[in-house]
Amino acid sequence: MGKIKINGHGHILPEPNEIPKFMKDKKLFWIDEDRKFMRQGEKWSRPITDASFFFDEKLIWMDRYNIDHAVMLNLSQVYCNGWDRQDAYDAIRWQNDFNASVQERRPDKFTCGFVVQPLFIEDALKEIERCVNELNMKLLCLPSHFLNEDEEWCSVADESVAPIFELANHYKLAVEIHPYDGQKMVKLKDEYWRFHLVWMMAQTADTLHMFTLRDFPNRFPDVRTCFAHGCMLGQANYGRRLQGFDGRPDLFEGSKDPRCSLGHPNLFFDTLVHDSYTLQLLKTRVGPGQIIAGLDDPYPLGEMEGVKNSYPGRVIDFAIEVDILSQKEADDIWYGNVLRWLGKSSL
Repeated sequence: MGKIKINGHGHILPEPNEIPKFMKDKKLFWIDEDRKFMRQGEKWSRPITDASFFFDEKLIWMDRYNIDHAVMLNLSQVYCNGWDRQDAYDAIRWQNDFNASVQERRPDKFTCGFVVQPLFIEDALKEIERCVNELNMKLLCLPSHFLNEDEEWCSVADESVAPIFELANHYKLAVEIHPYDGQKMVKLKDEYWRFHLVWMMAQTADTLHMFTLRDFPNRFPDVRTCFAHGCMLGQANYGRRLQGFDGRPDLFEGSKDPRCSLGHPNLFFDTLVHDSYTLQLLKTRVGPGQIIAGLDDPYPLGEMEGVKNSYPGRVIDFAIEVDILSQKEADDIWYGNVLRWLGKSSL
C-alpha cells in the first residue's frame, strides 16, 4: 500500500434536488437544475466550475489524484450571517444533515464538518449536541466573523462565543475557522476579486489575533483548531503583533502574549497558500507538525487542474523540490498531521 493522502480542506455541493424547496423560495441558497450556477439572494451567483463539486464526480476526481480521504467543510454561503433566527435554524440543520449524509454514504472517503451560527448561541449549542450525538460528526466549522445582535461584526474568538468552545472542548472536537462575507464587512467596491484575494486573508489573521490574545488554545485544551488558507497574513503579521503588544501594553491589559501560542500543538494551518515560499514562512513560524494538506477543491482558488500551473498538491510537491520540505515532513502533512487535528488514530 502506498502513502496515504488526506485532503484536509475540500467542499461538496448537494444535487439541485437535494436542496429543500424553502431554500429557493426564500432565496437562501439553491443550485440551477443544469448544475452550472449556485445562487443566493436577488443577485449573487457563482459558476460551478468543476463537476467534482458533486458526490459521484468528487470520488472520481479523488481517485484520479490519489487522494484517499477528504475533509468536507460546510458551505460558506450557509454561515447565515444577518439571517433571522428561524431561517438560520432551518438552513443550518439542512446543511448539517446533508454533510452527515455524505459522511454516512462513504465514511472511508469522507469526514464532514457541521456549522453553527454564533449569534443564536442557544440554538448553536443544541445543534452541536445533535451533530455530535446523533449524526456522529466531530468537526465544527465556524466563520471567522459573525454579525452580533447589535449588528457589529465580531471575531468568532469573541468572549460571547466561549460557550461554543466550552462545549467543543467537552466533546474534544476539531474546529475549522474559515473566512467569508468580507464584502459585507469592508466598504469597498467588489472588484478584481479583492474580497477573496486580500480580505479573506485579513479575516483569518484578525481572528488568529483575537484567538491567541484571549488564550483560546490553552483555555480549551481539548479543541484542535485549524485556520483556513494557512492564515497566511497572520504568519506575515506576527512580528507587527509582537511590536504592538510590547510597545503599547496599555492596550493589551489582561491578554496573553502572542509568543505563548506560536507553534501551539492545538493550532493547525492548511497548505492552501499558493506558493512554496509562503509555505516556508508557515513552516518557520509554526513548525511542520502543525501544517495539514488543504486543497480548497473544487474552487478555482483551490489547487485545481485547469488553472495555469496548478494541480492538487502542487505547493507541497514544489516545496519538496526546492528543499523547503523533506519527504517525511510532506508525508506527515498529507496524513499524520491531519489525523492529529481530527483527533483520529487512523482512518
